[in-house]
Parts: sequence; structure tokens; C-alpha cells
Amino acid sequence: MQLSIDQKDIDKFLMIGDKVLIKPKNPQSQTKSGLYLPPTVQQGEKIQAGYIIKAGPGYPLPSQAEEHEVWEKKKDEGVHYLPLQAKEGDLAIYLQNSSYEIKFDDETFLILPHSAILMLVRDEGLFD
Repeated sequence: MQLSIDQKDIDKFLMIGDKVLIKPKNPQSQTKSGLYLPPTVQQGEKIQAGYIIKAGPGYPLPSQAEEHEVWEKKKDEGVHYLPLQAKEGDLAIYLQNSSYEIKFDDETFLILPHSAILMLVRDEGLFD
């Protein structure tokens, strides 16, 4: 599935729940022996890599409030989330078949659930 978005600012994107927005890393176009791979072979790989651009707040948790008396004033209870391991800037190794492709500013991004991520590589000085 592919979707084209006409938004001007990626900072306005909000990821929901356990979803992450990934910028796919350019796959290798050449084998170790020097053969060039066509794009269809590269896209057919089950496992891909990419950088996490945005991450959702996590898995929503049920309310843990105890019911007292009906007449008691209730506190304002917001939604609580179990945070994700994935952070912005991490390199994610993920399952390709779980992703949804979107186009934004002539670039390709993927939306996928946190459960499709197999491994994260975190380099604190990557963007410094």
C-alpha cells in the first residue's frame, strides 16, 4: 500500500500508540562479488533497515484507579502508556512485510508497528 501526503512539515506528524515512522536505509545495490542487484530484488528482501524518524508514545495501559464512593471527587486521569524501546535516530532492523509505505516531499517513509522491529542499533553520537 502506498499513500502520498501533501503536508509541508514532518514535525506535525504524530505517531499513534506503538507505531514508528522509518526512513528506509538505502539497500546495497551490489553483492560482495561485484554483481549489481536490480531494485526488485532489494525490495523483495524480508528484512530491511532504516532510521526511526518518529515514535509513538507506546502501548496504552488500562486505568489502575480504585473505585471508592460515587460521591467522591475523581482525579483527572489521563491515559498512561508503556513506553517503546525505539527512540528517534535509532537504526531499526525490521520485517518488510509489516510496513505501510507513504510518500512525503518525494521521499519514501514506512509506518510499522513496534512488534515488527527485530533489532535496534543506538549510536548516541550519530547526528552530532
